[in-house]
Amino acid sequence: MNIKRIKIEDDYKKALDRLEEIFDAKPDTAEGDELEVLGILIDQFEQEYFPVDFPDPIEAIKFKMEQMGYTQNDLANIIGQKGRTSEVLNRKRKLSLNMIRNLHKK
Repeated sequence: MNIKRIKIEDDYKKALDRLEEIFDAKPDTAEGDELEVLGILIDQFEQEYFPVDFPDPIEAIKFKMEQMGYTQNDLANIIGQKGRTSEVLNRKRKLSLNMIRNLHKK
């Protein structure tokens, strides 16, 4: 096991390749320990060089509506009146806690 800090993208690619090779390693083995340490190093590198922002809630709702084949009327049945739904989707009204809870349930 030759583990070192991931400093550049080439190191990152090599670490990903090695992680893939030992992905099914059993815990409490040399390869299992290596897998765990590589995962931590890769995660640290990704957080520093490839940060991921939180998704925009309205875009997430629109994406999920598209996935589920929902219309604006379907969404209105979940979060309230049709006009209110339009305002939310057009960013003229913020989501209320009650709307968020109803979306989560559905």
